[in-house]
Formats: sequence, C-alpha cells, structure tokens
Amino acid sequence: MQIKISTLGYNIGVFGTALILIWIGLFKFTPTEAALIKPLVENHFAMNWLYSIFSLQTVSNLIGFSEVVIGALLIGTLYRPQLGKIAGIGSAVIFITTLSFLITTPGIWKLVDGFPVTDFFLIKDIPYLAISLMVWGNYSKAKVETKF
Repeated sequence: MQIKISTLGYNIGVFGTALILIWIGLFKFTPTEAALIKPLVENHFAMNWLYSIFSLQTVSNLIGFSEVVIGALLIGTLYRPQLGKIAGIGSAVIFITTLSFLITTPGIWKLVDGFPVTDFFLIKDIPYLAISLMVWGNYSKAKVETKF
C-alpha cells in the first residue's frame, strides 16, 4: 500500500491540530487556565461581554468545550470528509479569534533588546488556521467529487 506524502502530511496536520484543540480545550476546565485567558477574553471586542453574564470559570469552560468539540470533529474528518465544513469553519473561527488577541490585548507586544516579541503561543495558530482552511477545502473537494 502506497500513501502519498501530501496525504500523510495532511493527516498529521489535522491530527496535530485536533490534538492541540482537545488538549488546550480540556485545560480550560482548570482554574489556572481560566485565570490565564481572562486578559485575552476581557479585552476582546467580540468576547468581553461573556464575563457580564457568566463566571470566570464558566467562560473558560464554554471556550474549552467548543475547542474539544471542534477537535473531535477534525479527527472525524479523517474518516468522514463531510464533517469538514463544520470542523474547518469552526476551527478557522477559533484560530482567527486567537490570532486577533495579538491586536486586542494591551501589552501583548513587548520590545526585547529593541526587537518586538509577543507571547508566541498565539503565533502558533497561523499554521493551525492553514490546516483549518485545508479541512474546509477538502470538504468542498469531496462534495464536488460525489456529484459525478
């Protein structure tokens, strides 16, 4: 059995992205992570209202739950590409949101020896966003192929 290197790369990328979402999503159920994400969420124009309705831990739990569900859906796309639309769009929204923290969070950028640096855990979301878009695109490709 021969597998194309691009297929292997795609599968590893999807699995790795799902693993990160599930792992970090489960960590959001802890008080430590709930406190760590507070400055990001409370300064975000589309998310700051959550704290006026829910507790610190509940907001973190909701975010974590969505990350775990989307991560599971991403793994599901390896067996059922039809899940790719929901998984691809959902994960793209997550990674666009986290990347936007680079703009919305005060003090996230610092100068170190005259060089701009940030919390690099957010920068990792650029390739994860790319994987999300590939999953969404793979769904579109699978949908077109089934019409013929």
